[in-house]
Amino acid sequence: MDSVGAMSDRVVWTVEDGVADVRLNRPEKMNALDPAMFRAIVDVGEQLKRDPKVRAVVLSGEGRAFCAGLDFGSFQAMAGGPRSGVEGISDIADGRITHQGQQCAYVWQELEVPVIAAIHGVALGGGCQIALGADIRLCTPDAQFSVLEIRWGLVPDMTGSQFLPMLVGLDKAKELTFTGRMVSGEEAVSIGLATRVCANPLEDAMTMARDIAAKNPHAIRGSKALLNLSGRVSLADGFAAERSIIGGLIGSPNQKEAVTAFFEKRSATYADVALK
Repeated sequence: MDSVGAMSDRVVWTVEDGVADVRLNRPEKMNALDPAMFRAIVDVGEQLKRDPKVRAVVLSGEGRAFCAGLDFGSFQAMAGGPRSGVEGISDIADGRITHQGQQCAYVWQELEVPVIAAIHGVALGGGCQIALGADIRLCTPDAQFSVLEIRWGLVPDMTGSQFLPMLVGLDKAKELTFTGRMVSGEEAVSIGLATRVCANPLEDAMTMARDIAAKNPHAIRGSKALLNLSGRVSLADGFAAERSIIGGLIGSPNQKEAVTAFFEKRSATYADVALK
């Protein structure tokens, strides 16, 4: 085992063989988001960003659900004013483009390595938006997703307004946001909200993460960076990024190890060091 850590009792995590197993840990509340949970999710994500041994992340929820969204007590407290019940969540830290609530989802996109969300039970409101922050979403057929904010007279404000249309298209994103209706795991896959249905998302996500962790970590990081540019920069800039990243990979120690291991019919051994 590489490392073990728990930033708070709200989120527990371990790292083994390059795979970070991150679990929302408030099962008695279906992992609902309170200020402590917001802070813990961001803190864990930021720590994983700094760990060069992490090659893939699996994000899941303990108990009966992935995440039921904002804690109900916070909604009740909102009657006291625009910042009531979410004190500190809307503060923007220096150097960030997000506040803490947005960072709960966006931190998983900022990680250079793939993040796989394993979803069972519900992923509602903020929980759905955190799932959208992952690169891949595996879910049970009967999982339930909802852009639920409209129920409370709100809008999705944890990056969902930007990432949801990228996955499902603008018209479907509007329909889901305007209605707040529940979407099953099977429908989520059919519309692009989730990647794949499976009986045991956590088990399948861990298997996928181990497979990813066994590949050249520099190529995996480069692939995520390139794919995240798609549709966000001009073709010229995207093609230039391809040339830059492939130029750094060709002939690098890990790239040569990938080729050598293939022809020697053995598992590759990669170094967790930055490319020069």
